[in-house]
Amino acid sequence: MKSILIKNAKILDFDKKKEVIQDVLIEGDKIKDVSQGITITDAKVIDIKGLYLFPGFIDAHAHFREPGEEYKEDIASGARAALHGGVTTVFAMPNTKPPLDSRAMIEFVKERSLKANYADVLPVGAITKKREGKEIAEMGDMREGGAIAFSDDGTWVQNSSVMRRALEYSIAFRTVVISHAEDTTFSHGVVHESFISYDRGVEGYPSQKEEIAVFRDVKLAELTGGRLHIAHLSSKGSYEIIKMAKKRGINVSSEVTPHHLLLAQEEIDLFNPLYKVNPPIRTKEHRDALLEGLRDGTIDIIATDHAPHNWYEKETDVNSAPFGMISLDFYFSLLYSELVRKGKLSLFDLVSATTYKPAEIFGLSDRGVIKKGYIADLVVFDPQREYVLTEDFIRSKSKNTPFLGQRIRGCVVYVIKRGKLFKIEEI
Repeated sequence: MKSILIKNAKILDFDKKKEVIQDVLIEGDKIKDVSQGITITDAKVIDIKGLYLFPGFIDAHAHFREPGEEYKEDIASGARAALHGGVTTVFAMPNTKPPLDSRAMIEFVKERSLKANYADVLPVGAITKKREGKEIAEMGDMREGGAIAFSDDGTWVQNSSVMRRALEYSIAFRTVVISHAEDTTFSHGVVHESFISYDRGVEGYPSQKEEIAVFRDVKLAELTGGRLHIAHLSSKGSYEIIKMAKKRGINVSSEVTPHHLLLAQEEIDLFNPLYKVNPPIRTKEHRDALLEGLRDGTIDIIATDHAPHNWYEKETDVNSAPFGMISLDFYFSLLYSELVRKGKLSLFDLVSATTYKPAEIFGLSDRGVIKKGYIADLVVFDPQREYVLTEDFIRSKSKNTPFLGQRIRGCVVYVIKRGKLFKIEEI
């Protein structure tokens, strides 16, 4: 493989909190050198003056429907969509049909990922057998087989004894337990419960449905010392619980989705199924709290919760439609356009929440930063390039997003995956 020399890259120096101009030399699948004025013969030279070079993005929460619902997404199409959006590492959640609850299923996902040869797809194993919340799955065996973490995503492990054991095992197996915090005994609405849902006559469920589950899991993490991660945080109350837990030294981290950072119930059509997600889009008060949590470090990372559905599944009424929206192809650019450019979030906060922080939380010690010896997973980003989000732009099999037609300023132009260069148009 020919060496690649990237010249005049704008790189974020997180130690000094400033932008620096550096050259980056890539040999094979590793970063060979990061410094100024690198010269080398017989290398492919790419001068990206004026453009940013970021570590490859890491998405710790996506749904690739294989096995069972490949017509929505499969591992190859999901990995391609991820790479198209600058995501070089993506976690595949286990709520497939059948679920990823055994070593054989974990190895199946890894094999499919290698065959696809786009983004690295790291499988998340189920906490319990069949994701039924009753009996712990073979976490140790799955961990040896390549499971990056464990979750019953899509359902909450309601049995506290089972969740306690899972958190205890997280210590032994040096892994993370991801909680889908939703007390399903509480309510069964389809949108956030508020005066707006009452006014529109759409059944809602309150933020306490999430907050009760977050509080229970935080207390179990405190009891066990286990490693807990809360998925798709959506409420101000959950943010406050996690802020309190971190002050007390409890081993907990959390994520927020792009749609919960960008959307508010007051601004959307409650009857449009494209906005139907779980947890739901909440009010401005909750959205503002989530942004503050990201800025103050309470909320650690941004994860897409990419949830593909076929077009006809979303072309129905809001009560019947499935939950979820996609964003892998464009989420970083969209967040840059809507948050960074408008002064709501710093570029440092956005990049850290999508690169080195997820790498740090989930023990990916070979990626997430631009340093000598790390895997050459890199993204070249043009902050001025504009495009309109269309179905043709999206590489995912599914197109269920309410952001179609939106003009986005800021675009991934190249992706380097383990030393292999991709133009965005060619992915």
